[in-house]
Amino acid sequence: MRILRVAQKVYPDIVGGGPYHVHAMSRDQAEMGHDVTVLTVGERGEEHRDGYRVVRRPATTTLLGNDLSVGVGRFIRNTTRDGEYDVVHAHSHLYFSTNLAAFANRLRGFPLAITNHGLYSQTAPKPVFDAYLRTLGRWTFNRADVAFCYTDEDRRRLRDIGVSTPVTVVPNGIDTSRFTPAGATSPRLPAGDGPLVLFVGRLVEGKRPGDAVEAIARLREEVDARLVFCGEGPLRDSLEAMTAEHGITDAVTFLGHVPYEEMPAVYRGADALILPSRAEGLPRTVLEALATGVPTVVSDLEHVAPVVDGVGRAVPVGDIEGFERALLDVLSGTDHPPRSAVVENHDWEQTVERTTAALERIADHNS
Repeated sequence: MRILRVAQKVYPDIVGGGPYHVHAMSRDQAEMGHDVTVLTVGERGEEHRDGYRVVRRPATTTLLGNDLSVGVGRFIRNTTRDGEYDVVHAHSHLYFSTNLAAFANRLRGFPLAITNHGLYSQTAPKPVFDAYLRTLGRWTFNRADVAFCYTDEDRRRLRDIGVSTPVTVVPNGIDTSRFTPAGATSPRLPAGDGPLVLFVGRLVEGKRPGDAVEAIARLREEVDARLVFCGEGPLRDSLEAMTAEHGITDAVTFLGHVPYEEMPAVYRGADALILPSRAEGLPRTVLEALATGVPTVVSDLEHVAPVVDGVGRAVPVGDIEGFERALLDVLSGTDHPPRSAVVENHDWEQTVERTTAALERIADHNS
């Protein structure tokens, strides 16, 4: 099968759960024998890596932090006109590249799949994005032959905004053979005796990393806790200033980007994971932490909270006192979270197999 994967971002150009999903899916489908091209936004060029081809086209303009690339649109139009691909798989309705894939589909009628990595934007104001979802966003999904969602909750939410295209639920997966409690601990982590709380993700408004700082500042009145940020982003300077204001600079460490291959060892050194986001899909970070035996404290989002039921705590978005109490609760416990549910329901090999099978079905149906 010849697959054109349209993705605004791909690992390692950009780090994060979504970009890594695109990379790993492409790598593993190529290993299965499929011909995979990833079309993304970046400095113009092409390269082959990990068995698949990467094609980059530069951004033409930027709107609300979202790059629009005319080159991406032209590539989709030209290659689908010439029948170079059996199926186009676009990732996330949050980006103009997926809208362009939908417009090209309207003209060419090629098999199209869209993966929903999380319904709401981490950056755009919610009222603006609500309007987008019920207009262009809904239209984009409805151009697809199939939409992939991580959870039944996300499938229901698509239906709620009027998406009528077939939806296939394929749980997000992780490499459960690598993310295990057994193994080495990362030397990147700071030395110390107090419990270590880990934040993994981009330092952007939607992830609300400042809430982690506020919660740790309160928590340190009870226990000698430390906070480690694993990730990069535009809020780093303001977060460093916030730690200074609270007088906890010595208790907060910024690791920056850590290669994905090193992350199991980072999780093993943590006593808890905190994720206070205002919106998420099904975060890999939560699955990775649980598979490594780390209890998690997350925002009470309808598609995230069920994953941590019994193995962590869910707290209303922005409830700093609630996050403090939840962290104190999980840090006071002695039991490690069971991995069985993660291993059974979120294995990456199953994610790849089920996604590929669905792509083959729509490619065969339209051949």
